[in-house]
Amino acid sequence: MAAGRSPDLSLCHPNVVGYAYCDFGLEYSQPMLADEAKINVRSGDGGDGLVAFRREKYIPLGGPAGGDGGRGGDIILRVNPKMGTLMVFKKKVHYKAANGQRGGSSNKTGANADDVIIDVPAGTIVRDADTGMLIADMVKPGQEVVVAKGGRGGHGNTHFKSSSNKAPRVAEKGAPGEERWITLELKLIADVGLVGVPNAGKSTLLSVVSNAKPKIADYPFTTIQPNLGVVTYDDADLIFADIPGLIEGAHMGVGLGHAFLRHVQRTRLLVHLLDGAGEDPLADYNQINAELALYDADLGEKPQIVVFNKMDLPMAQERWPEIEKTLRENGADPIAISAATQQNVKQLVQRAFEEMAQLPERDPETEAESELYELEDNGPVFEIVRGGEGEYIVKGERIERAAAMTYWDYEEAVNRFQRILEVLGVTQALKEAGVETGDTVFIGDYELEWTD
Repeated sequence: MAAGRSPDLSLCHPNVVGYAYCDFGLEYSQPMLADEAKINVRSGDGGDGLVAFRREKYIPLGGPAGGDGGRGGDIILRVNPKMGTLMVFKKKVHYKAANGQRGGSSNKTGANADDVIIDVPAGTIVRDADTGMLIADMVKPGQEVVVAKGGRGGHGNTHFKSSSNKAPRVAEKGAPGEERWITLELKLIADVGLVGVPNAGKSTLLSVVSNAKPKIADYPFTTIQPNLGVVTYDDADLIFADIPGLIEGAHMGVGLGHAFLRHVQRTRLLVHLLDGAGEDPLADYNQINAELALYDADLGEKPQIVVFNKMDLPMAQERWPEIEKTLRENGADPIAISAATQQNVKQLVQRAFEEMAQLPERDPETEAESELYELEDNGPVFEIVRGGEGEYIVKGERIERAAAMTYWDYEEAVNRFQRILEVLGVTQALKEAGVETGDTVFIGDYELEWTD
């Protein structure tokens, strides 16, 4: 049984070769499988802190009582094992979380915003669209990853009380949320992958042994997207994936290339189908194995069942003895079938189930590449560049965030930001860059006039 799937065996029906095909609705030929998407996520801003003072009868000089702002909502991806494609993201691209609430008087903290949870299928690779860096490899049902963290709430003026300033008129605005474009890439989580050159008969075989109904015709690249089918035998079931035909150079993206090689990576067993009517089946066999190994060294080591197809044709029948001999000399244990007439197809399915029973179960914990994406904090804190009109532009995540969290209407808040500039070394760097009184300095979205 594939992880995360619970098919209803009552939907299985005996077919002509003595095992079941099952109408589980897992074929993805119609509608077309959506296995890539790009979406925009925007977490919520933190709520603003409040400047307020306690004013109650019989309590003179009550002191500051401004509450903190609430946290902005996160954007979270979560694995939903019932999903099979990324089609939903073709219809909706932008996802935004709510902002945290503003702090209240009497030290009341503003309400946190609700998180936005986005369901994705098992096998989804999440990357930062700008850098291509891996954020998460999501394979375990229920697995979650935060792709945009909500901004923290700003501190109310209670936090700024001190022995020298007992009535601070300063608070923080909420921290801005994060916004980014991310890419989603689906790797099918099938048990058995059918591989081979175009027109080797993979789609025909899948339609015979499972519920899938792929488009079948006699020309290369009939299959333009992977198809899934559930094959049931002796009360056990496996998910088969028909991977589109590979050609030389697929590992470099030639033809369908990378778009479908990745779908083979998570299968545990490969059924390597040879075209008995092809020009050179042995050359095809070597080519496909080379493409798999060049794309991913582990693919070249996956267990394979080598299948010589189209034994209903006289040409294939004549070739089979010599090809069988050569394959066995190279360590393979091939089987000859005809997907069209179902010759030896039952034996092939039996063998697939027997070999799968000897392989270790899929372990999502060890299979996941997990959240490898981290922002490194070893680079420069800020950078100063000159604009086209002589202005100074200060760039840097930390300093831009501090500017966004400053109440510019309060003199004390402005003074606090000036101290932040000094601590981070921005003030000294601007002076060394030649800034003078009256010059314009941009920090994030804010335009400031420089004064000593």
